[in-house]
Amino acid sequence: MTTNIKITHRSLASLKLPTKVSALITYAQGIVKGMTNNPSFPSPTPTLAQVTTAIDELQAAETAALTRAKGAAAIRNEKHTALVALLQQLRSYIQAAADANVENGASIIQSAGIALKKTPVRPKRVFAAKFGTVSGSVHLVAEAAARRASYEWQYSTDGGKTWVQAPSTLQAKTTVNGLAPSTTVVFRYRAVTKTGEGDWSLPTQIMVK
Repeated sequence: MTTNIKITHRSLASLKLPTKVSALITYAQGIVKGMTNNPSFPSPTPTLAQVTTAIDELQAAETAALTRAKGAAAIRNEKHTALVALLQQLRSYIQAAADANVENGASIIQSAGIALKKTPVRPKRVFAAKFGTVSGSVHLVAEAAARRASYEWQYSTDGGKTWVQAPSTLQAKTTVNGLAPSTTVVFRYRAVTKTGEGDWSLPTQIMVK
């Protein structure tokens, strides 16, 4: 029997920063509110007090800039940049908290008041064995290593003590024939690319039909 490889999902924290200063201030205030007394974020970095101070400073600078006072716009822009930098640091902290608890990562991120997106995280190498179309055959499928690669295949009938070389292929799949039914056979493969031979994969096994 083969082992099914479960694809897990890592929840990603995504800042969707508004372009307008007033909207950015409201957005940042929402994050601070969501993280305040939130057990998922015991020690935010930067601190929520630092972020709150940056929000207040930007708000004051924006008010001054609206009066068109000389130099006020430049100060407002500096305060804007400072707040954005703090929010980006905070996003990294939120992401670390989500990564530490993958199963609840989505809810952790959302509780902080920022956007969420998911991306599949697949194993570096998927290697599976299944019954072939005829008795004594096994079909092997691996993950392609590169556009131009060849694949070496080996199998063992003594639990990996000794290995038998099967024909190489230019595709990340092959069928091994002539195996004894009702025996457990272990398989492994490695890719060969222009950079050289890769490491042998972790073995997979199957009882031949």
